[in-house]
Amino acid sequence: MPSRPHPRTHVSVLCATVLGALLTVLLPAGQAHAASRTVQGGRLDWSIKSSFQSYVTGPIANGSFSLTGGAATVGGSQFRFHSATGTYDGASGAFNAGFSGGVHFLGHKKADRTHQLDLTISRPTVRFPGNGGTGTLYVDITSKAKDTGTVTTSSQVPFASLSLGGIDMEGGGNAVQLNNLPATLTAQGAKSFAGYYEAGTALDPVSLSADVKAAAAKPSSAPSPSPTKSTKSKEKKGSSSGIEDGAVDWGVRRTFREYVTGTIAQGEWKLSGGAQDGGALFRFPEGSGTYDDEKRTLDASFAGAVRFTGKQGLDLKLGAVRAKVADGGKGTLYADVTSAGGTEKKVPLVTFIARDLKPQDGLARVTEAPTKLTADGAKAFGGMYKAGTEMDPVSLAVALTDSAELPALPDLGSAESATPEAAAAEKSAEPRTEAIASDSDVPVLPIGLAVGSLIAVAAAYVIIRRRRARPAADAPAED
Repeated sequence: MPSRPHPRTHVSVLCATVLGALLTVLLPAGQAHAASRTVQGGRLDWSIKSSFQSYVTGPIANGSFSLTGGAATVGGSQFRFHSATGTYDGASGAFNAGFSGGVHFLGHKKADRTHQLDLTISRPTVRFPGNGGTGTLYVDITSKAKDTGTVTTSSQVPFASLSLGGIDMEGGGNAVQLNNLPATLTAQGAKSFAGYYEAGTALDPVSLSADVKAAAAKPSSAPSPSPTKSTKSKEKKGSSSGIEDGAVDWGVRRTFREYVTGTIAQGEWKLSGGAQDGGALFRFPEGSGTYDDEKRTLDASFAGAVRFTGKQGLDLKLGAVRAKVADGGKGTLYADVTSAGGTEKKVPLVTFIARDLKPQDGLARVTEAPTKLTADGAKAFGGMYKAGTEMDPVSLAVALTDSAELPALPDLGSAESATPEAAAAEKSAEPRTEAIASDSDVPVLPIGLAVGSLIAVAAAYVIIRRRRARPAADAPAED
């Protein structure tokens, strides 16, 4: 396991001159310079500030971070926010897209078990007014002032300025991709950052990719046919207490996924039986079973399976997922576990608390309930984790009527990854600390496609890496 840099001794300093951040706009015939269209689906990758991560998880703050709202980790230190929504105007180049998910930092634990450092950043939104130049990154932020302990929550703070480096945002394609945009902390961002950094501080670069829906077709002059009443293809499964549909969302454990794809296991996971990948979680769909409205109890089975394979003898499959919520709200997540030793049926993997499992609009749900590994679950993971270890939170939703809609899965979009080399990034062996910190934050500077021509142009760049003592402004000062 690589050693972490001491936040007061040294840190790799990156100086990058980017003569072309990547902008990709695919141009279907006849749609160049289209009017404002809808952005739907995509992801934003951002480390916020790598040295801040190192400080939080290092020996001084001795803290950690957790992910919320479906956010994921990618590469050595980046956070991935998902489900872009917004607008793109090809005529002016104006771009406005918000992303879901958040990250919660904790550090400097006190005797009363609270933390001096307590910071949550979520829902990043990127806005470019058009005509190139500078854009703005907005975030929701909750922070505790390091001097007074006052907690402040602010919505859509203009947190950082983003430089396009003169790139022309105009176009009419079906995807926008921007890589390694330089980010600088604003005055409002510095204030909401609880005073850990001054305005003008360089933050880590921002990369994003987003899908742009095709322009709406002109309405036809011909009269529209009379609408016909649609019928539900899904039939009732039973009594009023029966479940019409359902899904369980669970990522197993973030650092386990990183171990699987890291340099030790060098492995992968594959989904089968209808299971879906939501980036930071796996969705097990097609729920069926029973729900007791009076007792608020649940017994439901779900389809799909995930299989983890890799070196060091890694071969673990979880399938036939089942969720039970007993009277009083105690929940248990079960699965059939297949490993080298064979298959063990209905293993109780983790427990959780389902508070007030009361249906609303025909949907009973639990959102991101904390989970703890059971003794049987610890055996299923080959002793990698002890019983009681905190695993990824679990979300479940069951539809009790045909009209109830399940929560949407995180939408990462169809464009190429905002961080092309993230999958090849080195990761340490599991088990390890919850921290993800990188001694090197060298950005990926890909070759871009010129807007309106699809002709590849080289993104010239110079990267200078050197080690030196961290300046006082680069690491939060200890009180």
